[in-house]
Amino acid sequence: MKLAYSLVDWQALAPGLHGRETWQDWAQQGTAITPTEAMAKPQFLPMMTARRLSGGSRAAVECGLAMLARQRADAIVFTSRHGELERNLRILNTLAAQQSMSPTDFAMSVHNSAVGSLTIAAKAPLVSTSIAAGIDSFQQGLIEVSALHQGGYQQVLLVDFDGIVPDYYLPWLSDQGVNFPYAVALLLRAGEELHCTGRTGGEGRAVAPLPQSLHFLQQWLAESPTFSLPGERLTWHWERNHG
Repeated sequence: MKLAYSLVDWQALAPGLHGRETWQDWAQQGTAITPTEAMAKPQFLPMMTARRLSGGSRAAVECGLAMLARQRADAIVFTSRHGELERNLRILNTLAAQQSMSPTDFAMSVHNSAVGSLTIAAKAPLVSTSIAAGIDSFQQGLIEVSALHQGGYQQVLLVDFDGIVPDYYLPWLSDQGVNFPYAVALLLRAGEELHCTGRTGGEGRAVAPLPQSLHFLQQWLAESPTFSLPGERLTWHWERNHG
């Protein structure tokens, strides 16, 4: 599998990291992200919408709105391994206790609630999709972006995100290397700036130090000429064309 892209613009949020300079320093220095650091307050997300969203979704929609405020997107792809896991556990606990369910939790519990919130907040009725594919969600999102490029959508906004995984689930997620809310938004065109090749022989359930999208952003900002993104079954090898 061979794919090619041009990265038009990017935006990201994580604990203690929000502006481009802080992200650049993080990538160059190779420092760890501290989960206890504060998340930046939303600058584009309406307050009432922000209050309805979970931490990861809030970061994703904020990054998406920031991108749409300065760039044109023809379609949107959201990827998330866990989606609304925090909210769904809360719903299950409520049902187990035979208590009344929160209408907000019920309405916002589906996997595509984040991308729907983005298009509503942006007042942009764009073609959108939401993908969950385990640890390979970001990689599968890139394949979806390529499919949209082939379908005539020139600029596609890809947003990868996740929130905090509740402690209840952690014993079954041995490969969960980090546990904090984050979002990475990439505006991608079909092009020759970035080439990636998928090869069999992923690292399976080995613990990854960073989610795929954060690892991608780190290598991009560090201007690495080549790097790899290990996954469940495929390892994607990236080559950057500076010419």
